Amino acid sequence: MRQSRLWVEPFNPRSIGANLLAGLTVAIVALPLALGFGIASGLGASAGIISAVIAGLIAAAFGGSRFQVSGPTGAMTAVLIPIVHQYGIEATYAVGFIAGIFLVLAAMARVGKYIHRLPDSLVEGLTAGIALVIALQQVAFVFGVETISEERIWLSAWRELQLWLAKPTATALVVGGSVIAVNLIGSRFFPRLPLALLSVVVATAATWALGLKIDLIGELPKFDLTPSLGFLASQEVLLLLAPAFSVALLAALESLLSAKIADRMRADGSSHIPSRELFGQGLANLVTPLFGGVPATAALARTAVNVRSGATNPLAAIFHALILAAFVLVLAQWVSMIPLAALGGVLVATAWKMVHLESLKALFKKSTADAAILTVTMLTAVLVDLIAAVIVGIVLTLVLRKRSG
Repeated sequence: MRQSRLWVEPFNPRSIGANLLAGLTVAIVALPLALGFGIASGLGASAGIISAVIAGLIAAAFGGSRFQVSGPTGAMTAVLIPIVHQYGIEATYAVGFIAGIFLVLAAMARVGKYIHRLPDSLVEGLTAGIALVIALQQVAFVFGVETISEERIWLSAWRELQLWLAKPTATALVVGGSVIAVNLIGSRFFPRLPLALLSVVVATAATWALGLKIDLIGELPKFDLTPSLGFLASQEVLLLLAPAFSVALLAALESLLSAKIADRMRADGSSHIPSRELFGQGLANLVTPLFGGVPATAALARTAVNVRSGATNPLAAIFHALILAAFVLVLAQWVSMIPLAALGGVLVATAWKMVHLESLKALFKKSTADAAILTVTMLTAVLVDLIAAVIVGIVLTLVLRKRSG
């Protein structure tokens, strides 16, 4: 009976119209983010779009929330950066596939109800660490220098900054800085406008009109709609279990928290189904790698836009995925002209918005244990990687809880 509540009058013309409008709005917001997160992960712009379309469609159809929108996210990108660096692109597809299996098993075991019990200090620490990692990953794009791949993201950012200091140029910095300013300042006065997309469109038009010499996305590879499990052929699966578990844990955590927040935003008694949401996310991550997509999870920002835009059931998220596919097929030539600095600016602004300063201050005042968990988790995410941060944060939480108990 609860499952039937996910679909509310799906064949009612008024319901279809409202969800179509919501899906269009979310697709406009999602386009630059999908491109940006795909590039930032190391898998490429097309991988981000593939993930937004395929994972967005499957997770909406089989998930447990009426309002959830899924695809590539900042949190997942932060996890994938070291995985791509250490294991390679093909192995990253395998990690996403194995993570999908873990999520399906978690759904069958009905462990979703326990994930909500993680302390706020751990969640906020991970979020702040993720935001810093995303921002550091954009240094090369925003400053217009060559991307340097080091084992630690902070070291890559430092070396990229040194490159710019040795030979400073202003073009990319002006473009990226302008996009950051528009998204951060503009959102205070025009919260309903799709500033991410508008700023990228204006930056692209200005770059073309002024003939600016700046790095662009370039031509997107044509989508290969033939599914393949070839990425599993040469992988040592046992070596990938740990990163796959971290990807699955993050996907579960982010998706269930997003679904819970969406329920609160509606304030109409809506309630997601945790086990079914994990199943939908697991199925999405099983299918997405077959087509070369980035491992996905629910996207809180896009889910919030979906709720505010009047979505009533999963049709809105399905429409968002289909409209995104149409955007890319029709506008591929224009997408290729987007400056990397503009996408970098969008992601820096997104990272800033991820951090809730008031929540951080409140947790630091709450207790020494909360301050310690938050700080250690955040620093581990930046200085080591997000996989280590998840493990360290959980272990530290258990130790401090045992002592206090």
